[in-house]
Amino acid sequence: MDRIALRGIRIAARHGADEGERDREQMFSLDVIAELDLHDAAASDDISKTLHYGELYRRVRDVVAGTSHALLERVAADVIDVVFEDSRVVRASVTIGKPGLLGGATPQVTIERDRAQST
Repeated sequence: MDRIALRGIRIAARHGADEGERDREQMFSLDVIAELDLHDAAASDDISKTLHYGELYRRVRDVVAGTSHALLERVAADVIDVVFEDSRVVRASVTIGKPGLLGGATPQVTIERDRAQST
C-alpha cells in the first residue's frame, strides 16, 4: 500500500489531564500517515487523484488547536477521524506527543486504524 506522511507537525494547543495543563498552550508534535492507492495520481500527475497533504495539514492543525481534551488518546482519535474523511484512505496512523514534558522525555500515543475500525 502507498503512503502519504506528514511528519514533525508542531502545533500549540491546550490539552492535558493534570491541573492547569489546559490553562495555557503547550507544544504538541504529530506524525500522520495515510495509506491509499496512489497509482492513479502517479500515472496522471493530477492532484485531484491524491490526498492533498496541504489540506490534510490544515485540517489536522484545526482539530488539534481548536479542541481541548484531557487525553492524548482522544486528540489522536480526533485526528485519525480527519484522515479518514478522505474515502480513499484505507489505513491510517497518528502519533501525538508532548515534547519535553517529563524532564526532556516525550510521552507519545500512537493510534493505528483501518477504515473498517474507523466507522
